[in-house]
Amino acid sequence: MFAIVRTGGKQYRVAAGDKIAVEKLAGEAGDTVTLGDVLLAGEGDSIADAAKVTVSAEIIAQAKSEKVIVFKKRRRHNYRRKAGHRQMMTLLRITDVGEGKAKAKAAPKKAAAKTDAPAEEKKAAATKAPAKKPAAKKAAPKTEAAAKKAPAKKPAAKKAAPKAADKK
Repeated sequence: MFAIVRTGGKQYRVAAGDKIAVEKLAGEAGDTVTLGDVLLAGEGDSIADAAKVTVSAEIIAQAKSEKVIVFKKRRRHNYRRKAGHRQMMTLLRITDVGEGKAKAKAAPKKAAAKTDAPAEEKKAAATKAPAKKPAAKKAAPKTEAAAKKAPAKKPAAKKAAPKAADKK
């Protein structure tokens, strides 16, 4: 059975056992994901109801795709810019294309193991006495004389009187 799925803004024709590279998906190597946006499904010449078909896949690896070179140039202006970019991608192995619910292998077990560890750390942290920080020093109160005192003004610049010699 084959299906056409949409993920990361692109469409892929997949069947059980296929390997595809898609835009980055959340998860680690070994996790199972379900590609829910099935556009078309069928077997041979017959087409099945796409709403009932599910596609499950296993994440092989999280990697970077090939480098894309971005080169900008404006002629006669001595302007050249060269930059490269490698997009993150996920390598998937399609495990099952069929009707009904997808098979979830190891994802729930890993999630349960991860949630137990933080709970134990919280219990251990709660039993330890928390270290208190010393109180911050308060600023000395201002005296009335300092509050009433106006800031000192700078003396105005003296204007030079015109000289008699300059008038001649």
